[in-house]
Amino acid sequence: MVAWTARLGLTREALLHSARTTVAAVLSTMLAHALKLPEFYWAPISTIVILLSPSDPFTLSWQRFAGTALGAVVGALIATFFPVNGMVYGAGILVCGILSALLRLGGSYRFAAITLTIVLLVAHLAPPWVVAYHRFVEVSLGIAVALLVTKLWRLPAPK
Repeated sequence: MVAWTARLGLTREALLHSARTTVAAVLSTMLAHALKLPEFYWAPISTIVILLSPSDPFTLSWQRFAGTALGAVVGALIATFFPVNGMVYGAGILVCGILSALLRLGGSYRFAAITLTIVLLVAHLAPPWVVAYHRFVEVSLGIAVALLVTKLWRLPAPK
């Protein structure tokens, strides 16, 4: 690297991690647009979360995938059968926590709670099951791209 980049803290490692994340995020965005996913931005967000986390990408991917599936199902069920208010929302968060523990999903609970929150509290034009399905597909696409890029473009963990 040029001497001035080293003085600024721009290392080869930082440049490669930035480039890989950029390629993966753009790829996720393009695929989500091609699939005409309504909230396409969840795909690159998921890709970025996986690639830039200090956690093992494969462990984190499983947690995000399982948690998103659980939160989407619980959120769609609740929205289908109950009017959403603070108590119902709180019960949904509680149910996600209990189910995560019973299913031994560990760190998936946070992703379940996030997905449940999006399905229940964000205004959508589509029915709850469609919203939940789209959310699951958008996140899963982002996870898949992150894992593919991690496998194909191996880099040392960022410091």
